[in-house]
Amino acid sequence: MTELNWIDETVSFVKQELQHAEGGHDWWHIYRVWQNAKTIALTEKVDVLVVELAALLHDIADAKFHEGDESVGPKKAHQFLKEINVPDEVVEHVVHIIKHMSFKQSFGETQFSSPEMHVVQDADRLDAIGAIGIARTFNYGGFKNRLIYHPDIKPQAYADKESYKNSTAPTINHFYEKLLLLKDSMHTATGKHLAENRHVFMEQFLAQFYKEWEGIS
Repeated sequence: MTELNWIDETVSFVKQELQHAEGGHDWWHIYRVWQNAKTIALTEKVDVLVVELAALLHDIADAKFHEGDESVGPKKAHQFLKEINVPDEVVEHVVHIIKHMSFKQSFGETQFSSPEMHVVQDADRLDAIGAIGIARTFNYGGFKNRLIYHPDIKPQAYADKESYKNSTAPTINHFYEKLLLLKDSMHTATGKHLAENRHVFMEQFLAQFYKEWEGIS
C-alpha cells in the first residue's frame, strides 16, 4: 500500500468514526487541521506522512468525550495504523504526537517533541482561534450548557492540567484561559504568521461583545 493509499484509508476511517461528533470536533475540524498542517509543512523540514496521519488522527477519540480517558485516542490510532500496515516507526511517531500535542499537556513538563508535532500543534491551534475558533468555542459551550458570560466569574490561570480539564467557567473566560494565549505558543514561522490576524479578530470580537453587553454599541 502506498502513502497515498494510507492517507485515503485514514480519511475514510476518520469520517466514519466522527460522523456523530460534536460540531467543533467533527470531521470538518479534522479536515481544517489537515489542510493547515499541509500548508505549514511546506515551509518545514518534516516527514509529511507523519504530519498528515497525525493531523487526521489527532482527535479520533478526544478525551473530553470519553470520560477524560486520554488513552483511548492513541490506542485507537495505533490499532488502525497497524491494521493498514503503516511502518512501525511511523505509527509510533504518530501515536506520540497524539499523546502529547494537546493544550492541556502544556501544564506539565514536556515529555515528547518533534518538528512534526510542532506542525500539527500549530495547525490544530490555528483552528482554535479566529472566526472558526470563536464559532467552535460557543458551539462547545452550548454543548456543555455553559453560561456565555458572567461578569462576576473571572478568568483563571490554571495551575495544573486537572483544574483546567475540570473547569465549568463561562465560555467567554475560555478566550483568556486558552485562546488568546495560543498566538505566542506557535512553533513554526508559518503558524506564527497565520495566527496574527486570527488573534486580532478575537480581540476585536471581545471588544464588540463587551460593548453590546452594556448596550453601548
